[in-house]
Amino acid sequence: MGCNSIIFGCESHRLTGWEKGFFSEINPYGFILFARNCDTPEQIKNLISELRELSGRDDLPVLVDQEGGRVARLRPPHWRRTPPAAVFGKLYETDQEKALRAAYINACLISHELIELGFTADCAPVLDLTIPGAHEIVGDRSYGATPEKVAAIGRSVSQGFLDSGIMPVVKHIPGHGRAMVDSHKELPRVETSKIELASSDFEAFKLMRDAPWGMTAHVIYEDID
Repeated sequence: MGCNSIIFGCESHRLTGWEKGFFSEINPYGFILFARNCDTPEQIKNLISELRELSGRDDLPVLVDQEGGRVARLRPPHWRRTPPAAVFGKLYETDQEKALRAAYINACLISHELIELGFTADCAPVLDLTIPGAHEIVGDRSYGATPEKVAAIGRSVSQGFLDSGIMPVVKHIPGHGRAMVDSHKELPRVETSKIELASSDFEAFKLMRDAPWGMTAHVIYEDID
């Protein structure tokens, strides 16, 4: 795999001299910005503009994790506080139509903020299931415990992004909900049978298999891997 197939991150609010030389030479496919890269609207615009100038591509993909709730790289005071996925999941239990509409509108609002800064993609929605006793790394980032519910809300979110000009990135394929540890720190091992996984965790992603982009989970499924 060449570097032009890889999405890179950068160190801080501005590119270092080394980063400028490195990125100019390898021409990555795109970039993802994290909290360490996001300070003010003007600073983010300048950073993204610099990345595009280095690549020579106006259509350079620039991604961010702006799910809402605790996973949001853009926060007050410059940006609004957005609700976590579980809020829409709870509403879905009493009024499915309102939940789907609210999730769609929220995705549109997020999109407008991202487009203003120069982002092209949001690493959302999360299609992982809520699993009792699992690590809280997913927790309220999930829309719920059933694949049908999760996929339904996830589809509304994805459509809100697409209709507003932002590329959705569904995650974490094929399912991170059963992880008992934080995969940012350890490699989770899931013992659930592939038969059960196929009808639950994996099913949510199967129902959203037409999604344009996806992010994989860092998980070992012992009945498969």
